Amino acid sequence: MFLLSKNSANSDGKIMVRRFLVTLRPFRLFVAGIGFFTLCFIMTSFGGQFSGKRVGDSPFGIRQLGIKSEGIGLESRVLRKMTDMLEVIVKRMEPLAKLENVSDFRKLEELSSALNRFQPAGLMEKIQAIAQNVSHLTSRVEQLLQTSLAARREVSFYEKAKGKDSSQCEIPKDPNFPDCLGKIEWMRARWTSDPCYAYYGVDGTDCSFLLYLSEKEWFCPPPPWKNHTAFPPRTETKVQVVFINHFGVKESVLISLNKAGTEEKASFLQLGQLYSRYSSLIAVTPHLVDYAQILLVFMFKQAFYRMDFTQLLELMGSGKESLIFMKKRIRRLSTQWILAVQSLREKLEMRKRQRKKILVHLGFLTEEAGDVFSPVVSKGGPLGELVQWADILATLYVLGHSLKISATLRELQSFLGVPPGRGSCPLTAPLSFDIIYTDYHGLQQMKQNMGLSFKKYKCRIRVIDTFGTEPAYNFDDYANLHGYRTNWGHWNLNPKQYMTMFPHSPDNSFMGFVAEKLNNTEKEAIQSNKVNNMAVVYGKDANMWKGKAKYLEVINKYMEIHGTVYYETHWPPEMPMFVKNHGLLPQHELQRLLRKAKLFIGLGFPYEGPAPLEAIANGCIFLQPRFNPPHNSKNNEFFRGKPTSREVSSQHPYTEYFIGKPHVWTVDFNNTEELASAVRTISATKVEPYLPYEFTCEGMLERVHAYIQYQDLCDTVFLSWPQNLAQRFSPSPNATNRITFPQNVTGHFWSPNATKVLTWPPVSSMQFQVSATAQSCTNACQEHGLTCEPTFFQFINNKAIFDKFNFVCDSIESEANHLYPAFEEIAQDCYLQKQILLFSCAGHHPKYRRLCPCRDFRKGQVALCKGCL
Repeated sequence: MFLLSKNSANSDGKIMVRRFLVTLRPFRLFVAGIGFFTLCFIMTSFGGQFSGKRVGDSPFGIRQLGIKSEGIGLESRVLRKMTDMLEVIVKRMEPLAKLENVSDFRKLEELSSALNRFQPAGLMEKIQAIAQNVSHLTSRVEQLLQTSLAARREVSFYEKAKGKDSSQCEIPKDPNFPDCLGKIEWMRARWTSDPCYAYYGVDGTDCSFLLYLSEKEWFCPPPPWKNHTAFPPRTETKVQVVFINHFGVKESVLISLNKAGTEEKASFLQLGQLYSRYSSLIAVTPHLVDYAQILLVFMFKQAFYRMDFTQLLELMGSGKESLIFMKKRIRRLSTQWILAVQSLREKLEMRKRQRKKILVHLGFLTEEAGDVFSPVVSKGGPLGELVQWADILATLYVLGHSLKISATLRELQSFLGVPPGRGSCPLTAPLSFDIIYTDYHGLQQMKQNMGLSFKKYKCRIRVIDTFGTEPAYNFDDYANLHGYRTNWGHWNLNPKQYMTMFPHSPDNSFMGFVAEKLNNTEKEAIQSNKVNNMAVVYGKDANMWKGKAKYLEVINKYMEIHGTVYYETHWPPEMPMFVKNHGLLPQHELQRLLRKAKLFIGLGFPYEGPAPLEAIANGCIFLQPRFNPPHNSKNNEFFRGKPTSREVSSQHPYTEYFIGKPHVWTVDFNNTEELASAVRTISATKVEPYLPYEFTCEGMLERVHAYIQYQDLCDTVFLSWPQNLAQRFSPSPNATNRITFPQNVTGHFWSPNATKVLTWPPVSSMQFQVSATAQSCTNACQEHGLTCEPTFFQFINNKAIFDKFNFVCDSIESEANHLYPAFEEIAQDCYLQKQILLFSCAGHHPKYRRLCPCRDFRKGQVALCKGCL
């Protein structure tokens, strides 16, 4: 009787379950599945806390994998809010689920709207933090997997090659691989010079050489027997595709997880839980893959603004004085960054932004580079580079990108996946970063450690370069032939990959930095508290004061002069006794001093630092010396060896040309009468605090956002100009106005109806100008209120353009020269550019008139055209 009742109850229960499953609507099942998936994801990202096995027992646990335990509590705080989020999603999506003809795009928009309600509370930031935690876990597991299994996999692969007789490993004579024989001979002589070759299975036989040069370096064709020894092709399931694309897990890891035994499964406990639970969910409800993919794309591929800097400060590490200085600056400006990102979000109208994987390598802080900044942080050394790097890190972090930071060579090698050895071999896996920001030291370190992968991925690198690198110095062959070779140039990068501190080199990209922006209350307080006869000297190092006493004596007749010079025990002998020295001040105390002072005095050095902008932003007038003749790499020791021919007409050219009077006065300090007259006028002049928009937090966020989202520098670069593009500018009586030619002007404008060859910057912003003789394109464009845009040189590097400008050409030649395209008036010769890397806004010559591509720019943001956002 009891058994009968029990069987009856079980039968009734089964019937109820069947009825429930039949009546349950598919979309509600989707919501339930997503809820289950989310719970699994959170449990997994706890790092194994829900597992019966203790985390510490696994060799791949949280501590072993380098994931900080402090972050574990984050997931528990997010759980309740994610439940609320799912409820909102259900309410917003259920009406759409009833309509069969509603597109996935519409569902994604509704999902976006629902999730956006939680952004002010920082939910998406926390979800992304979880995602980044999982991403870090998978990358670490993959590295350990490669270390433990690579040898066995590669040895198995190459052991089959050992069994081949010499006839099967003959050196192929394939015209498509002309360097194969030379590389084989090189490997025969030097394969033992770097342990990385043995790491990849090279053992001294020709068969292993052929396999390595076909698989890893691509100099030789695959051996004819390779297909029989290689792993059979694998078919990825739809689950694996979703998992690979959105969690960053490589296929090799998934295969290992599927085929691993019990012991190996334990090694991949945390990652295995994530994958197996996801697979189980999709196995039960396979029709939910597409919906899960939509949610994954939204949560992990979209960049969300961050407003909490805790994670960034942890990523930066500690120990170095330079890092401590940078972290202090980020903390001090955190409120301004938050206000700026709120303003930018409104300006961009909640536009969706792609989340990029970014590596920032601070090469100048590594021991190999000498870390010259840390010892002088507390002794008055120039810290402009540290200011800029701190602002770059804050910008990338606030914009919501996945960020890794390295300040040691070992960290760089780990992030890149450098194989053991001396850096001759390619990386162990495809580069996982979309963009890498570094400096010249870091660039050299990457080249020394990435082997041929450096050439493959160097278009993803951005070099923070204070003074800029001109194309004539960047293109190695040309630099060697024409005397432009320096220690810093010759990298053959796209010149736009160099990012400067100020917008002085249109050939490069302008990165910049930020200065503190005052609110209206602070501005009013500053103006009421200014001391009209108080001046502060720009120079924290006593060496900057050498030989300047004569200038300061003139100023001292009208102003009380203050200094902030570092000294330990004795008064610096270079500083006149009438100066009131405050010693080296913390940043907040220096700001207080600048808010009282009327005048900020430049002594001629350092060049182009951030301090003058900060002083002007605090209501000071900046007085600086004019250089006659201008300083350059030929007449000034500081600029000698730098990869630029730029002529610096004053200590701070940006403030001279882009700001000017009444905020900036540039005078001849050797002319005491001119100097005294300027000081008297300044004493009677009232100015308000002023800061150009491009140096505000919002301006930098806007600029870097545009670079990351739109600037693609990995397009194919042609060493010689494709001749078939000449047809685009050939005159045709039936063609609509591709180029409009106004009467009686030298400028030509791009028609809005023209076919757009480029997407960014948009060609609608382009205008053509012809320079005067001995005038650069940079200056020719500036004369017309424009800026030179080297990206547009491709449109004017055509003989048809000479006809349009009414130049009579006795001959047209194509050569590699950084001044071309140009017209020589005396000889009536026309010249086109042959080398695309030599297109340059810089450079001039007395006999040439240059053809110059210019563009408009946004007010206060010269780096971006009016349509660039």
